[in-house]
Amino acid sequence: MNTHRRAASKETDLPALICIGVRSSSGAYNILYGRGLSQGVSELLERTKAGAGGLALAENTGVFLLSSPRVWRHVGRKIMFGLDRTAVRRPILFDDREARKSMATVERLCRQLVWAGADRRAVLVAVGGGVVGDVCGYTAASYLRGVRAVHIPTTLVGQVDSAIGGKTGVNLPEGKNLVGAFYPPKLVIADPDTLATLPNREFRSGIYEVIKYGVIGDARLFSYLEQNVERLASRDQAALDFVIPRCIRAKARIVEQDEREAGLREILNFGHTFAHAFETATAYRRYLHGEAVGWGMIAASRLGVRTAGFSSDESARIERLVRHVGPLPSPPRVSGKRLLEIMGADKKTRGGKFRFVLPLQIGKVKTVADVPPDAVHAVLADLGRPSERNAS
Repeated sequence: MNTHRRAASKETDLPALICIGVRSSSGAYNILYGRGLSQGVSELLERTKAGAGGLALAENTGVFLLSSPRVWRHVGRKIMFGLDRTAVRRPILFDDREARKSMATVERLCRQLVWAGADRRAVLVAVGGGVVGDVCGYTAASYLRGVRAVHIPTTLVGQVDSAIGGKTGVNLPEGKNLVGAFYPPKLVIADPDTLATLPNREFRSGIYEVIKYGVIGDARLFSYLEQNVERLASRDQAALDFVIPRCIRAKARIVEQDEREAGLREILNFGHTFAHAFETATAYRRYLHGEAVGWGMIAASRLGVRTAGFSSDESARIERLVRHVGPLPSPPRVSGKRLLEIMGADKKTRGGKFRFVLPLQIGKVKTVADVPPDAVHAVLADLGRPSERNAS
């Protein structure tokens, strides 16, 4: 991973940006962070050089924008302003609700690309949140056996997490993200200005993923959030400029070392085994993804106290911070037995044995295999009640 800053200049008219490079098996790519970058997409594509044996992004037979109607209403005009209209096709819009993150949506998009004339030198540009990025990424990996993808994440969770690292996929009724591919993008453009119109609930949803980074490997970030989470929730620019690049760098370091989640990258799943079960059990309609992760981190922290020697005081700190972000939908009214069944189908389960990322201390976690189901069941049974330390 490499990072550099570049100030705005009269020569380029591009705003100041932070450039974070990521090495991947299919070539290096950059994550660009800076205010107003989404209004200069054509120039950014022009400046993105080809990897080994590849074509530069500027060498294309068409830029195909994939987004959702609600996202496009807010940012479409800005994105189009920064694009060369001669190379851009009409946006392809689709429903970005989690419940529509499916194989049927991917098939529809692929057919629309055929009708629009997309060939193997096309570039797909995902404009939206995590669902848009996941679906567009998997579509890019599948269409004509692979075309180039660029991500312009317009949510906090997209900018700090889901647009980075090449994980793509869709859901099945049996579980979340069970079909997909590792398919790194060629460029990620993270513009905090696109967060301005994000509904408060969706913005808060991204903060839970930021908290995750503090727990898994950045105690300083966690302490910062304890003191400044309200500033972040109000979208204070200084808070955004501290938090977003810090999370991007953290994820870039991890995925460079373990691109296909054979070991280290598993720590990014802190809270997610529980979260995916909650989302699946409620048919992806009750929670935003980050909200499910918020509950998942509380559950994983309590499980860590029960099974991994995690301090109850540290667990209470995580729970307080999660709850301080804002109101969470209540835990699902589903039996513990059913949730355990869903977890058994999770892609992180190995040989029928549960695997959880559990905290050892704030800033350090480990993957624990073969966690006793009784301990998981006990955590699920008490999840709706605040911990004793938080209740006092």
